[in-house]
Amino acid sequence: MASSSADSSPTRSWGLKEQRSVYLRWFYLADDDADGRLTGKDALKFFAMSKLSRDDLKQVWAIADSKRQGYLGFAEFMTAMQLVSLAQAGQDISQDTLAHADLGTLQPPTMEGLEKKLKKSAAHKSSSDLTGYHPVQTSMSANWFNSKSGKKIAMKSVTSIIDGLKKAYIEKLRPLEKTYQYNDFVSPLLTSSDFDAKPMIMLLGQYSTGKTTFIKHLLKSSYPGSHIGPEPTTDRFVVVTTGPDERCIPGNTIAVQADMPYSGLSAFGTAFLSKFECSQMPHPLLDHISFVDTPGVLSGEKQRTQRSYDFTGVTSWFAAKSDLILLLFDPHKLDISDEFKRVIGSLRGHDDKIRIVLNKADQVDAQQLMRVYGALLWSLGKVLNTPEVMRVYIGSFNDKPIRETAAGPLGSELFVREQEDLLSDLNDIPKKACDRRINEFVKRARSAKVHAHIVGHLKNQMPALMGKAKAQQKLLETLDEQFAKVQKEMHLPPGDFPNVDEYRDTLSAYNFDRFERLHTKMMKDVDDMLAYDIPDLLKQFRNPYE
Repeated sequence: MASSSADSSPTRSWGLKEQRSVYLRWFYLADDDADGRLTGKDALKFFAMSKLSRDDLKQVWAIADSKRQGYLGFAEFMTAMQLVSLAQAGQDISQDTLAHADLGTLQPPTMEGLEKKLKKSAAHKSSSDLTGYHPVQTSMSANWFNSKSGKKIAMKSVTSIIDGLKKAYIEKLRPLEKTYQYNDFVSPLLTSSDFDAKPMIMLLGQYSTGKTTFIKHLLKSSYPGSHIGPEPTTDRFVVVTTGPDERCIPGNTIAVQADMPYSGLSAFGTAFLSKFECSQMPHPLLDHISFVDTPGVLSGEKQRTQRSYDFTGVTSWFAAKSDLILLLFDPHKLDISDEFKRVIGSLRGHDDKIRIVLNKADQVDAQQLMRVYGALLWSLGKVLNTPEVMRVYIGSFNDKPIRETAAGPLGSELFVREQEDLLSDLNDIPKKACDRRINEFVKRARSAKVHAHIVGHLKNQMPALMGKAKAQQKLLETLDEQFAKVQKEMHLPPGDFPNVDEYRDTLSAYNFDRFERLHTKMMKDVDDMLAYDIPDLLKQFRNPYE
């Protein structure tokens, strides 16, 4: 059997540089179109040289493609090769095996016939090709959004699940949204960066509940521009994300950057953008997740101070983009103010993303903590309209040691376990990011369908000639009845309909007579997309060994 290893001598230590060099040659061979993505079809041919069983290779792919993107980048390819090497050595194929393996002495796997293929490839391609090859995942899908609306995109251009969602959006969902002005009523049109954005975690809570300290605790350092204190210190929305150096980018600048998914925030005006910034810093955690630090929600007399922008509208916008929403409380701030109640109400439809964090729990003793926990659940029960009990994490999420004098040994053990559970929840976010994108895309398509039905219905109710203003006013006054008619006629779920009062406010600025009638072909395209295109896409980019 021909070995792929560059050295057949006894086991030796080889560093990341040597591993990267060897695996880069392999990845270059396997990546036919040099787009930095190894799809299932390419992997079937390349991984077959390992002579592992199909079940083993199925497990290798599942671990390497933990984010379920439908392809392997170079980092995932290296992980796959390390797993293959461990499997050939007789070890179990699991995440734990990889985590405890000594990768410094782990030699490349044996790949039958690979050396011959490498030599053949070298004969056709010059060494400068490999030298200039950087396996960065490049996709032409960003350019699709600049092309003419409705233009068909070749299926061969789709190399991932996200690419497939972009294609479906551009060809079928976006035309419906534009025709019925969905962007004015519900959500701005999507851009390429909205699909490619890293998972996002938003932190909400009253001032001094530890939102900024929580981010600092996870990063183990302060982010640029952060301020921590007992008074309301964070007076703006701050997106904490990765970057080559530490710097703060103003809101007006970040909102016009095409590679950032924040262009939709321009709709909230300059008053908001002056209270918005992006804090960038190099950090391994931020390579996978972004955080949104928010101003403290006002309470008591402070609620009388009017903000210069739509605070609940902005939180609702970020909630739609976020993968997880953390509501922070501390034992001394359990009251839910009117503004906080409106903010929680703006999270409607995102209940599955919400987690409750009872922070600074070591400031009270065990007996008081039980009472505080009960009071918190009682307060939340009045504002969260859900029969399920929200998951509450209890702990003290900062860099200081737990105050055992207050918490006691039982409290300390509880806080450690709760922190481990929360960190486990956060670690799962990148793995679930692709599934979340699909989920949010389907939710948006269902919402756009309902919106189109409503607009089409209102157009049909308008008279042909006389009394248009009077008819429109009557439709606005009886909007809840119109919703019921649309729901009954079209057999639509009531949960998919928007808030009647908010919808009425937006509708009042429009002339119903200028709305488009319902286009049955557009609706059929979206129905087909949900019924056939999305399932086919998931089937195409599933584990190739299933």
